Amino acid sequence: MATLADTHPTLLDLARRTDPDGNIADIVEILNQTNEVLEDMVWMEGNLTTGHRTTIRTGLPTPTWRKMYGGVQPTKSRTAQITDNCGMLEAYAEVDKALADLNGNTAAWRLSEESPHIEGMSAEVAQTIFYGNEGTEPEAFTGLAPRYNDLSAANADNIIDAGGTGTDNASIWLCVWGPNSGFGMTPKGSKAGLQMEDKGQVTIENVDGAGGRMEAYRSHYRWDAGLCVRDWRYFVRIANIDRSALTTDASSGAHLPNLLFQAYERLPNTNGRVCWYMDRAVKTKLGQQDSALIKQSTLTHENTGGRVVTSWLGIPIRRSDVLSPDEARVV
Repeated sequence: MATLADTHPTLLDLARRTDPDGNIADIVEILNQTNEVLEDMVWMEGNLTTGHRTTIRTGLPTPTWRKMYGGVQPTKSRTAQITDNCGMLEAYAEVDKALADLNGNTAAWRLSEESPHIEGMSAEVAQTIFYGNEGTEPEAFTGLAPRYNDLSAANADNIIDAGGTGTDNASIWLCVWGPNSGFGMTPKGSKAGLQMEDKGQVTIENVDGAGGRMEAYRSHYRWDAGLCVRDWRYFVRIANIDRSALTTDASSGAHLPNLLFQAYERLPNTNGRVCWYMDRAVKTKLGQQDSALIKQSTLTHENTGGRVVTSWLGIPIRRSDVLSPDEARVV
């Protein structure tokens, strides 16, 4: 028999979400994640119904030094095409109608149940931007990590090895978002962003695993998204940061300010929306090392729109909670 509590809210859930005055309580979302990458990315419509095809130049024409009466052979450039695919992320929220109507706050109850679905969809897209791999999950799209995961690959110059050899490694990403560097994409002709459709009242069949039915309110969520990296030179990964070996003065472990300087110099230019991405622990250690090692701090803090934005060399540092604290070593 199916366990209803696994997929549908129960009367106990209602009790836990109701204030003494009978209203739906404001829930403290302790599971909320900070994934500012979704705000930073440039989002564009792909040129395919399944994604985006990019033509890149792989070789330049070779000119000839000509002498008098000498001939010159015609030459041409070389190009290649790369296709990035989109994935379809979907979810349903279903609430027992009688439960939602119980105290007259149907809309408030549905909102309290469905808001986490939106949060979960956002977290999943953010995680896929970094770690998605069509090789192991064909339904998703390929993120950044599988593209920058080989120190002998053609783009290895943009992978900096921080020296960690264990299994609790972290990464820092430097990204330049733009139409000619890399962007989030939606399939051609589709709606951009997270789409929500209120299906209203529906009858759910076999709700208890024994052929029973239930009247419910249903909402459908869908997000068609993908990642296009048009020019690999505009993304840099600082890999193999051994989290357990990090110190506040860089006496052992990774020297984070030095690594960030190296990453910055790998970029051809900063024409686009440039951001650093790191997890909470690494960001904390960066601030400590910067204060201890650099006389004139390269970190700045500004209040922008009521939020304190930390920058390094003028580039905003974004905290991303989906970045894994236990990455495998990149070799």
